[in-house]
Amino acid sequence: MLFRSMNFTIFGNPVEHSKSPQMQNAGFEQLNFDGKYTKTHLEDGGIIKDVFLKNNLNGANITVPHKEDAFKNADEVRGMAQKIGAVNTYILEDTQVVAYNTDAPGFMKAIESFGNINSVLLLGAGGTAKAIAVALKEKNIEVTVLNRSQSRLEYFKELGCIAYTWDTFKVSQYDLIVNSTSAGLKDEDLPAPKNIIEQSIQNSKYAFDCIYGKKTPFLQLASQNNIQYKDGEDMLLYQGVIAFEYFTKQSASKETIEAMRKGLKKG
Repeated sequence: MLFRSMNFTIFGNPVEHSKSPQMQNAGFEQLNFDGKYTKTHLEDGGIIKDVFLKNNLNGANITVPHKEDAFKNADEVRGMAQKIGAVNTYILEDTQVVAYNTDAPGFMKAIESFGNINSVLLLGAGGTAKAIAVALKEKNIEVTVLNRSQSRLEYFKELGCIAYTWDTFKVSQYDLIVNSTSAGLKDEDLPAPKNIIEQSIQNSKYAFDCIYGKKTPFLQLASQNNIQYKDGEDMLLYQGVIAFEYFTKQSASKETIEAMRKGLKKG
């Protein structure tokens, strides 16, 4: 039997900005693993599994806006992803496409540096917010979700979160405030009206933004209010490390993780 190199990709729309290939390929290189990781622009998330199989892929990551479609299309969904209803990792096992969500454990690893967290204010109610809320609730952390509209909040209420719209919000004390929205990624927007964000930051010990590589207006406000903050680089790194371990079926050493971090910081 001829051994062929293993193929991986990231599916998204847009996907040009993704740093996953440089991170994963740096890990493969450090490990001398015969794998190649590319980017695939995909318009229609409904055909993600077909494209995955047709392109002879061994594994893939999935980014916005295809995480829910990837969940629906998988042959099997494992772990926390079942509860989240969104996946960001595909693995080919025999002929089956098996799906995982590594965003959730990646986020938990990224906030470890803040120390003990018991209460979180989560801004936004999309796929990333679902992953974060499930991960936090698994650790019995109190979660308050704040979203512009009511429509997406039912899921979080069923999880046992406190849920508010901008109009009904009552501020409390939080250990951590998290922006899971794309506000500030390609614009200078805040994830909620400025008075709400400012008040919430002033009542929080730490701030975390899932966006990486940019000091967003949200993080600028955290900085002005002298609270410790982090952008999403560690979350991206650790969700990538966990996916990498599924891809290679090996544990990532400290050296491999550092190589992946360096890859992430390139360019």
